[in-house]
Amino acid sequence: MTSDPVDPYIFTSDTLPSDPRYMPPLINGLLGWKVFDPIMHMDRVYSGEGAPSHRANIPCPLAVQMKTAEVGQHTYKLDMHTGVFSHSVVTPGFEATQVLYTHRQQTNLLVMEVLLKRSETSAEPVTIQLESSFKPQSDDIVFQNAPDYKGGRHIFGQTVSSEAPGGIRPFVHLIWTPITSTLTLPPSQSQSSWVFLVAVAGSDESVQSCYDTGLGLIDTGDLRPSHLRSWAELWKDSSIEVEGAESLNRALIGSMFYLLSSFSSLSEEANAPYEFGGLSPGGLSNGSNGEAYYGHVFWDQETWMYPGIALFYPRLARSMLQYRVGTIEGARANAEQMGYKGLKYAWESAVTGQDVCPVDILIKEQLHINGDVALAFQQYFYLTQDLEMLREGRGSEVVWGIADYWASRVTWDPTEQQYHIKSVTPPDEYYNTVDNSVFTNAVAQRSLQFAMELSGLLGHSPPSAWQDVVDKIKIPFDPELKYHPEFDGYKRGSQVKQADVVLLGYPLDMSMTTEVRRNDLETYEAVTDPLGPAMTWGMFALGWLELGDAERAQTLLKKCFKNIQKPFHVWSETATGSGCVNFLTGMGGFLQAVLFGYTGFRVQKEHLAFAPLLPQEVDALSVKGVSYLGNKMDWLIKSAEVSVSVRKPAEMSGSQEPTALQVVLNTGTTMPLIPGQSVTFPRQPGQIRKLDAGFSCWPV
Repeated sequence: MTSDPVDPYIFTSDTLPSDPRYMPPLINGLLGWKVFDPIMHMDRVYSGEGAPSHRANIPCPLAVQMKTAEVGQHTYKLDMHTGVFSHSVVTPGFEATQVLYTHRQQTNLLVMEVLLKRSETSAEPVTIQLESSFKPQSDDIVFQNAPDYKGGRHIFGQTVSSEAPGGIRPFVHLIWTPITSTLTLPPSQSQSSWVFLVAVAGSDESVQSCYDTGLGLIDTGDLRPSHLRSWAELWKDSSIEVEGAESLNRALIGSMFYLLSSFSSLSEEANAPYEFGGLSPGGLSNGSNGEAYYGHVFWDQETWMYPGIALFYPRLARSMLQYRVGTIEGARANAEQMGYKGLKYAWESAVTGQDVCPVDILIKEQLHINGDVALAFQQYFYLTQDLEMLREGRGSEVVWGIADYWASRVTWDPTEQQYHIKSVTPPDEYYNTVDNSVFTNAVAQRSLQFAMELSGLLGHSPPSAWQDVVDKIKIPFDPELKYHPEFDGYKRGSQVKQADVVLLGYPLDMSMTTEVRRNDLETYEAVTDPLGPAMTWGMFALGWLELGDAERAQTLLKKCFKNIQKPFHVWSETATGSGCVNFLTGMGGFLQAVLFGYTGFRVQKEHLAFAPLLPQEVDALSVKGVSYLGNKMDWLIKSAEVSVSVRKPAEMSGSQEPTALQVVLNTGTTMPLIPGQSVTFPRQPGQIRKLDAGFSCWPV
């Protein structure tokens, strides 16, 4: 007799985490909330001027825990298929279930449903308690009462202070269904259900409209089904799973779920009015004053979270880039305040784009974020060839503004006959005020190269200084030891905080010999702080996969598992559980290690390269929905063979006209990718390219 297989998308427990920080967050891109927490947050709603800027705390009426007088079996379940959390209690006489979700389609709504069902005939009523920790008040918003609306309570208020003097202080309106302290199933009924709505919006008219929408969905029986359809559509579009390694598979699914939760459905729709507020390391459910980096946006967005999203969901990737477009004026002000030209993106950004980092030296020295932002625009263009976003969408203004900044920030060294970038903090934050951080200089060089390339595409005349800096910027290298020192004066063997030099190979794709790449990995793996942030070991794993050592890579990748907090797979920033929780940065790095490591995917100017390699414990890797030049590709990688198929146009969502593709193996074999048909070949490196001119595999 065999038991049913465990669904890797469902995470269950008979107890809740002892630390409430590890309660699962329910997020839909607009609203973020940890289950049972009395506080929630809304995208782009911050309070506090300058560095004290933080996500404004909004009281959550659904901070309710279900209690029963009878002893029963408790089950807590997070279903990642659907973004639904449930708490059920089974007693001899009845079953009680509490269901919670932030609505994925109607993103201004939070929902609680309660179902009571008898297990046996009884003349006694069934009563459960609903214990609430909700208080209609906040330190960040001065709330006042408004008249009840269609049976719902209504409060509203304005944030206490704006990010910049004279700036916008957003309003927040809440309407919610009153929640009684008890619910009772009468003796005459076998079961009954209750639905409680919370609507959150920025105006009286908007919140009433959202509440009306929720009431309408209740009346038609489509409240939860419409939410489920939205999640199903998202998972149908793309997914990543492995066979043969259950822990790894669940970690991948959890990482994808929490990252995708961070986006609103509206941001998937072309020309949607929704203005995305960026991704913070702790996600939208965190970011209160003093918590999880205050909800600010860092390089984490572009370097750690963005690549995995961009490879699957171009529209979501575009919304991340549009956040940077929307903060151009703040970036320009940052550069001007320091006496430089162009755009200097903030180390910590909120709404305006002006730097809200509380540490002055990091404001001045964490410059590599500029190059990280430009690299994200480059990756997006190579994946989509979307020139409209770069031209009319002002992406070119970002790329060229960053190039102007680098050209004004470098210093010419007449002795070395090279350009230097002095007084910086590299990605490795154990060191400040160093010269020529190798990652900073390399990412600056790459962003200048893309600015030149984009100039040619858009008929722009680039300043000669851009090319001059590209040709002459210093990239620290030790020719005797054949490795890259982290910065000028770095002493080999000194401890480092996190992935830094190893990022030269990926994502920067810097040209170097196999020997140098190996030396960089070995040098820094040995001295990286074991208590450093979660994303680091994934980058080492990815590097070893590049070099063909899948088992060493797997050993390093498993170090990430220490950061996964059970039972709901909420990541902590460090292996000890300290630091930021629901650490999207760590999830993004882990996801990249598999998505770009096991496949060998590299986003290049003219093609998508691949070089598959699986560790022994992984039987197969399924990557569905890889987006490239308007296509959706499904990959199945096994130890000895690879299968690739392009979905038919009718099976894809998106407005971009797909480009016909072909597989080009490094052995010289070419195979057209005909929509709806699978191509299988022996596992080996190759490329996905545009189909040769004159041959069409697309129906006319």
